[in-house]
Amino acid sequence: MKSKSILEMLQVQLGERSYPIYIGEKLLQRSDLWCNWVEKKQVLICTNTTVAPLYASALTQTLKDAGAQQVNQVDLPDGESFKDWPTLQRILDALLQTQCDRRTIVVALGGGVIGDMAGFAASAFMRGIDFIQVPTTLLSQVDSSVGGKTGINHPLGKNMIGAFYQPKAVFADISTLNTLPDRELSCGLAEIIKHGAIADRDYLEWVEQNMALFFQRDQAALTQVVRRSCEIKAKVVSLDEKESNIRAILNFGHTFGHAIEAAMGYGEWLHGEAVGCGMVIATRLCQKIGRLSDADCALIHKIIVDAKLPVLPPPIGLNRFMNLMRVDKKNQEGVIRYVLLNGIGQASTSPVDEDLVRQVLIESGVPSHLE
Repeated sequence: MKSKSILEMLQVQLGERSYPIYIGEKLLQRSDLWCNWVEKKQVLICTNTTVAPLYASALTQTLKDAGAQQVNQVDLPDGESFKDWPTLQRILDALLQTQCDRRTIVVALGGGVIGDMAGFAASAFMRGIDFIQVPTTLLSQVDSSVGGKTGINHPLGKNMIGAFYQPKAVFADISTLNTLPDRELSCGLAEIIKHGAIADRDYLEWVEQNMALFFQRDQAALTQVVRRSCEIKAKVVSLDEKESNIRAILNFGHTFGHAIEAAMGYGEWLHGEAVGCGMVIATRLCQKIGRLSDADCALIHKIIVDAKLPVLPPPIGLNRFMNLMRVDKKNQEGVIRYVLLNGIGQASTSPVDEDLVRQVLIESGVPSHLE
């Protein structure tokens, strides 16, 4: 058993589907934690070609030390552009080729793309086998690894094909953030800013004050921010697991952001970059309809800039932007529903007059003359 490190734990409360989130340093080496999940089981590590050389070998040894019966691995190409059917097929191929069964557990080692695809494959293989999230990016640690959303992209819409399928556990190893490029760190900060904007003003202000520490990879600051964001998301998920109501507020900025991702081609803009820009547009919309003060709008804009996220949209024509937003899971009967802030820390969903949205998009830098 490896030496123990500082560990925090919180619980996603979903009745019989409840599960723990472990947060701390060097969790990939904690065989004492892993034995509860993998002892006497066959394991398939699903990772990508960027993460595998960094962490797959160490995790494989830990799983063996924890009593795993057999550990296999499938390495996928890295990037949002590979979050598709052919890449999903490679996970299913690996499960079949290594003769996995219903007791097999899939371990998703990587960022949000790996977590989404590995979880979706686990939900479909033999009609559902267990999986564990091991997020290695800030974005996946604070957001995508928690809540059970799994799936792939379609050329016409992001995350439109998938399933709600909860992991058995989440291991958020803060140490993996030491190798994370600044651009990826900024993407995680987008989701952190979102959590503060929709649920906790004090948290958002704390994030603003500690921004420099995140880029310095300060382990204590990162542990604190991962824990608080997970607390916020876990609470919302426990109230609305399948996004029939309140959970939709977790998509603040995403309606605009997903349109940017789809228009540019998945991977050209990273998810967090698109969400950051989407939140700028969304706050301007909230300001325009009188729900958000000028000061609060300016605060959110400043924090997004401080996080080194883009605030100007790419050159997508206005009509195309609107059409892409119509392919969104929150929409009902063809009506686009936006996540709106009623002041920082309070969010709800509502339709907005289309002419007003078009005006805000133009004011945000979306060109009206392009198709």
